[in-house]
Amino acid sequence: MNIKKLIFEGEGVSLDFKKTITRCDKIAKTMVAFANNKGGRLLIGVADDGSIPGVKYEDEEKYMITKANQQYIRPALEPVFEEVYVDDKLVLIVNIESSDTKPHYALGEDGKWWVYVRVKDKSVLASKIVVDVLKRSADEQGVLIEYSANEKALLGYLQEHNRIDIKEFCKLLTISRKNAQRILVNLVLSGVISIHTTEKEEYYTAI
Repeated sequence: MNIKKLIFEGEGVSLDFKKTITRCDKIAKTMVAFANNKGGRLLIGVADDGSIPGVKYEDEEKYMITKANQQYIRPALEPVFEEVYVDDKLVLIVNIESSDTKPHYALGEDGKWWVYVRVKDKSVLASKIVVDVLKRSADEQGVLIEYSANEKALLGYLQEHNRIDIKEFCKLLTISRKNAQRILVNLVLSGVISIHTTEKEEYYTAI
């Protein structure tokens, strides 16, 4: 593994730098976001700007990761540690695999459990629709889609306008948010539409 090359590429969907672990709740969010996405790596001992101060107290960093995993994440993950020296500085790598038991939840400061997903280099709170997609994507049963007038209207709209959000979808069909969510989840799981999550919005496009 070429750590310098990884660092040069910068933080992203599957890579996060931490100079040191200071709070279990914050690192739990990142770990959960990786597991709910395609997996990722935490590089501990690497600053946000890519410089490498290294890990001073390796056992303390491992303790914080283990504590976060056991007390701040459910269901718990299986992080794998690696130790790499870069210019005589120790970098602790924490590998988080994409999970087969999604969604994973992180305990927030408010005492509630929340689902996070990775968007670019951020761990973002998942919407109700994303949570439902994660839950049902782990279900081995397929999704049976019935193309009612609602589904046809949505796909027709997307052919003309390229994208839609849930508020526009509810207005288009004059349906409740709950019914709109159910239709969108089914269409995402069936591979008919794609869901796009950013820090500021969530929208859907045809595939």
